Amino acid sequence: MWLNTTVSPFLLTGFPGMEKVHHWISIALLVVYVSIILGNGTLLFLIRSDHNLHEPMYYFLAMLASTDLGVTLTTMPTVLGVLWLNQREIGHGFCFTQAYFIHTLSIVESGVLLAMAYDRFVAICNPLRYTSILTNTKVMKIGMGILTRAGLSIMPIIIRLHWFPYCQSHVLSHAFCLHQDIIKLACADITFNRLYPVVVVFAMVLLDFFIISFSYILILKTVMGIASGEERAKALNTCISHICCILVFYVTVVGLTFIHRFGKHAPHVVHITMSYVYFLFPPFMNPVIYSIKTKQIQSGIIRLFSRHHTRS
Repeated sequence: MWLNTTVSPFLLTGFPGMEKVHHWISIALLVVYVSIILGNGTLLFLIRSDHNLHEPMYYFLAMLASTDLGVTLTTMPTVLGVLWLNQREIGHGFCFTQAYFIHTLSIVESGVLLAMAYDRFVAICNPLRYTSILTNTKVMKIGMGILTRAGLSIMPIIIRLHWFPYCQSHVLSHAFCLHQDIIKLACADITFNRLYPVVVVFAMVLLDFFIISFSYILILKTVMGIASGEERAKALNTCISHICCILVFYVTVVGLTFIHRFGKHAPHVVHITMSYVYFLFPPFMNPVIYSIKTKQIQSGIIRLFSRHHTRS
């Protein structure tokens, strides 16, 4: 098999049949993108600058915010380029790179949510050893493990994209590159590229979900054993933000899966809209959830604005 040297670029697609309102859609998406960047950027700045937030729980939150920023900055240039400037052409190399980062970051997000569940499990079920178990070195190793797992798991299918000939239509169905879209255009045996992602989803994303669920069963069992009702509520309250982020992520995953599997007769715009919900809703909601539900983050924001007001 030889490296594909086809020079014909792929063509990205916005919202078919709605070209006249692309500019208005782009403005709405720009507002969402800016909100995501500001929200997650603020979280990262707070965690870096506020010593009260230098704890494992917030280090994992910083990983989640970084992942959300990564997804946003990966998709934003082509989405706004298509909707705003009608810049549809995208080179194969850039397209494959974008697909690699999009899919890798999705696996990273699942891994970070799992790490955050482990953090809550240790904090509630083994509080006396929390600081000795989750040291800075351990947190760093967990973060590197999450990145390595995601990066290596996605690499085989992306590498193979470079070798496929593309003699079908070069039109992709989204304003960003997804592996499942690209392989539909290949004129080659794509059996491996069809089956391997299914294995990855079952082996990682679903496994992560089951481990998270099991950890919360153990957490709930521990919390129910606490005599004081006030202490029980306090322990559970530290998990609320994380549980909300889990629900936001996995509900969008399930929604997107159902649309692709069972919504074949639904209008194409529904599929496209659902993919935007999947990539934009969790990054938009995660900072909101933690800002509303976590007192330490609220206090950090107040201190940040107080310092800025004092300097003014």
